[in-house]
Amino acid sequence: MDLLARLAEDPASAAIFLDVDGVLAPIVPRPEDAVVPDETRAELRRLNGRYELVACISGRPSEDAKRIVGVPELVYAGNHGLELEPDAPAWAARLTRFLAGLDWPRIEDKGLTASLHYRDRADQNAARAELEGIAAEARAAGFVARFGRKVLEILPPLPADKGTAVRRLLAAYGSRRALFAGDDTTDLDGFRALDGLELAVRVAVVSGEGPTELPESADVTVDGPEEMLAILRRL
Repeated sequence: MDLLARLAEDPASAAIFLDVDGVLAPIVPRPEDAVVPDETRAELRRLNGRYELVACISGRPSEDAKRIVGVPELVYAGNHGLELEPDAPAWAARLTRFLAGLDWPRIEDKGLTASLHYRDRADQNAARAELEGIAAEARAAGFVARFGRKVLEILPPLPADKGTAVRRLLAAYGSRRALFAGDDTTDLDGFRALDGLELAVRVAVVSGEGPTELPESADVTVDGPEEMLAILRRL
C-alpha cells in the first residue's frame, strides 16, 4: 500500500492502466452482459481528472470496452493492443474466413481477434478438449491461439499485446510512473511493460481461474473487482 501512496503523491506524472473484465467489471456468464458498477465509474471519472493518463487496456474492441466501462473520456486500447498496430487490419479478412468454418456456439468476433467461450458449457473438460483441436487448426492457419479464463483466444501473429499498448501510451504521454491492474495471463505483458519506470505498481486481481504467475509477479493482490475499487479509492 506504500507504493499506492507514492503513486498518488505525484499524479501529474503518473498513468493508470486497467484491464476491464474481471478487474473493473465482474466476470459474468455472457460477456455481452458485463458492466462496470456505478461506484467504480465514479472513481474512474475522479481519477481521470487527477492523473496524467487513465487507460483501459482490454481484450475487447475499444468501442465495446468503452460501452461496458461507461466513462468515454478515458483512453481505450482494445484487442490486446492490436488496434494500435498498422499491420493488424490485413488479418481481419483471414480471421473472418477461419471463423466461418468453425462449429462453436459461443464465438465472440472482435474483428481483429476472436474469443471462443466455454464458461457456460455443462462439461467444461470436454469443451476444453474440443477447443484444443480448434486451437491446433488456428495455429496451422497462421494464427496465435491461447487460452485464458474459460476462453480460447485467436489472434494475428503480430508482435502486439497489452504490453506494447502500454509502452506506446507511456511514450506518448511521457509518464514516469504507472500502475497496471489485470486478472489473466495476457495482463502479464502489461506488468512487464512497467519495467524500468521510476515507480511501477502491478496489481493482480486474483481468482481460482487466473494464472499463478500473476500474483507471483504483482506488488499488490486483491480478490475481485470490489477490492479493486478499494484500490482505486486509495489513488
